[in-house]
Amino acid sequence: MFKGDAGSGPEITVDGDGVEGGSPMGLLLLSLVGCMAIDIRVILEKSRVKLESLEMVAEGIRAETEPRRYESIELVCRVEGPGEEDHDKVQRAVDLSRDKYCSVLHSLSPDIDLTIRVERA
Repeated sequence: MFKGDAGSGPEITVDGDGVEGGSPMGLLLLSLVGCMAIDIRVILEKSRVKLESLEMVAEGIRAETEPRRYESIELVCRVEGPGEEDHDKVQRAVDLSRDKYCSVLHSLSPDIDLTIRVERA
């Protein structure tokens, strides 16, 4: 178990067993969905799309052997607020985050099989 910060923000606990704090791999997924959610929210605000809530869910499949890295990650982006007429803008925000803005995603190995699904809440 370790405690630390990245130079800004509060101290967090990282626990390899995931008991006292998040596990490193769980925190990696949390970083990914946090980064994408911020991108999506900002892009939708700039597009004047009303967003009541945004929930990101991630599930990763890890390799069976060391280093047990993620081989695939599935993200579900649940949005509430945008109407059917805003579907293309929501999809564009997700695509821009994935393709251009999400620095966490672009720091991961490019051979990870990534799928992203958008759902209306």
